[in-house]
Parts: sequence; C-alpha cells; structure tokens
Amino acid sequence: MGPVTGFLHLLFLRFAAGGAVPARWFLPTLPGFEERAARTGRLSLEVVSHCWKYSHLLVYQLSSLVHHAPTKLEVTMTVFYCEEDAKTVELLEYFGGIDVPGVTWNWRALSRQRLFRRSIGRNIAARETSADWVWFTDCDLVFREDCLDELCEALQGRTDALVFPREERCTSLLPESAPMLKAGGGAPQLVDIPTEKFTVRRRTRATGPLQITHGDVARACGYCEALRLYQQPSETWCKAYEDRAFRWLLRSQGVPLELPGVYRIRHIAKGRYTGPAASAGTRSGIRRVKSWINELGWGRSDA
Repeated sequence: MGPVTGFLHLLFLRFAAGGAVPARWFLPTLPGFEERAARTGRLSLEVVSHCWKYSHLLVYQLSSLVHHAPTKLEVTMTVFYCEEDAKTVELLEYFGGIDVPGVTWNWRALSRQRLFRRSIGRNIAARETSADWVWFTDCDLVFREDCLDELCEALQGRTDALVFPREERCTSLLPESAPMLKAGGGAPQLVDIPTEKFTVRRRTRATGPLQITHGDVARACGYCEALRLYQQPSETWCKAYEDRAFRWLLRSQGVPLELPGVYRIRHIAKGRYTGPAASAGTRSGIRRVKSWINELGWGRSDA
C-alpha cells in the first residue's frame, strides 16, 4: 500500500469509525450475550500494554502490581516490546525475577515495525487470551489500592462487550525533567507515585488505555482485525486511531464502572517522537496546547 493510498484509507476509516458507515460492513456479528460467559467468583484478567522507549513509565505500572497485588483475581501482565529497546529489556528481566502471588508476567517480543502499530499486538493478545476479561491499556497507567480487586467485584456475572473506569487520576503534562519521570529512568527498581500530584478526571467512553473487553468477545473478534490497515507494520510509531475504531466495531462506547485506584502519568515528550528535534519539539508543543484547551473545558477530554 503506497503512502497516498494508505493516507486515504486512514481517512476513510476515521470517517467510518465516527458512525458514518455501519460497523457490520467490516465485522458482521459479535458474540451474542448468551454466547458470553457470565463468570463469577475468582476471575482472570489479562492486562495488555505496549512499550517502546517508555521504560521510565512502565516501571510504575509493573511496580503497582507488586505493591498492590490482586487478591480476588488472577492477572496476566502482558507487555509487547522490541529487543532493540535495551532499557525495556533490562526492566522486564528485573520484574520477571519477582514472584508476585496472583500475577503472571508475560513478555511478548515483536519487531519494531509490528510494535509501532499497537493494534497488531492487541490483536495477538485478544485472539490468544484465555482470560475472562482483557484490559487493553498503555504503559503510563498505574493500578493502585483496591483497583483490580474492585474490578473483579464489578465484573461478577457481567457479559458487556466493553467496560471502562468512570474516573482516572492524572498528572498534568510532565516534562522529561520532572522528578517522577527521572526517578523511573534509573536502574530497574520498585518505585511508587506521589499520589498528591494527580487530579480526578471523569471519562465518558472507553478510551485507548481504559478499554476492558469481555474475553469471549476478544477471542471472537480480535482487536481491529477486520480493518486491514490497522494490522499493517509501520516504520514509525502510529497514532492510535484504532482505539475509536475498536469501539465502533463493538457497537459500544463502553459501560462505566466505579473503580478506585486508576492513575495515569501524563507526559509531554512521547516515545514515538523519533524524528528531528525540531519536529519532535513542535509536536510536543501542540500536545501542550491541546492539553491546556481540554483543561479549560474548551475541548474534549477523552478521544
């Protein structure tokens, strides 16, 4: 697929995912409610995260599963990464040596080109999971006190295709010099967040790091598997337009759940900004402006 064709294809998919095109054109059916197991008791959850040169953020996510290990459900922590990212490889080796009751570490190496299209890894996880539920997230999300155990309680007997936390606690956009980011960038170790730096934000839909999918739906439908463009490897990190497409395919914006302990570290410099310094600086500046607009209430706070 050439660059022009690919760009036009992307524009069409973004247009379609806004509801202008019926999702059944691409994914004719979903498993019916009667086909989805309404599981109760001790549930299993697979958390799916990606990391490319974000080890200083991923360390907080993995540490949170050590500090606040679940007691009511079994968690498989899946991280897609690339062997070229030495810092992330070192971090995963460190956490792989920590035994946490109720948590299974699952490191999945991909080529850089496949990692850069996040929906490829998410689709692999969706198709292969054996979990009752799958939480597709980003490596800047942190699970603190009671988050996962309360999620287990909230999911008892449910058969929704997609659910999400109604609230998350976020930092402001942090520069690379912020103490929290610098603390996560040293040698692998257990770390914790200063919770006073976070403020509550309410969400109205299952955004990219807050998409929790029924396991039977994930196994049957994958993650945007029906949209060929979103399964194509890329030489550069792709903006995650497929998050919106996933909700469109599932015919749901998600059902909100009241969950404590969902924290997200927001940061100015993105790992995917790998181009010239001037270009990366411009994109980081745009990110700052968009954040200010949202915080003033002039824009949408969730995508």
